[in-house]
Amino acid sequence: MENVFAEMRKHSAFAWENLGDIKAGRGNLGEEMPVLVYRLMQYTMLDVLSKDMGEEKANTYFRAAGYLAGTEYAKNALDLSTDLDTFVGNLQKSLAALKIGILRIEELDAQSGNMVLTVSEDLDCSGLPLTYENVCTYDEGFIAGILDTYTGKGYDVHEIDCWASGDRTCRFTAKVKTGTA
Repeated sequence: MENVFAEMRKHSAFAWENLGDIKAGRGNLGEEMPVLVYRLMQYTMLDVLSKDMGEEKANTYFRAAGYLAGTEYAKNALDLSTDLDTFVGNLQKSLAALKIGILRIEELDAQSGNMVLTVSEDLDCSGLPLTYENVCTYDEGFIAGILDTYTGKGYDVHEIDCWASGDRTCRFTAKVKTGTA
């Protein structure tokens, strides 16, 4: 019996299938939950990590977690075999259906792959009080993970406008890392 438990995956080791069968597990409450609950988890976790290791390091971890989520989301929830226009359309529909946010591509340089995109009504910050800072580091990683997985290129994604900084949509630059294919 001990060997069975030794081979079981720890809950801290991420795998898509470990997200479980939400429909079966939440037969009465369903698959959805209020954004308040998501933010309660996110911002209390960020607070604890920031106090323990500093804000910069905590944001680095949040970005890395977003990146892992984005790569896994792309591999498990999106069709990576389509052309760019179809992929973006499917991504927009998917993010809206899951109530993650409303994605728009504002600029796209087809030659370089660089882009500017917005996510409105996003989970992380839409409706937050004004703090004069960009707070969507998780989203930076999430977007980079999706773009990297679809294109096979490395992306640097940085938020340039945020609800918390006074804008009413989050705007990101997504630039292909130099030296990547």
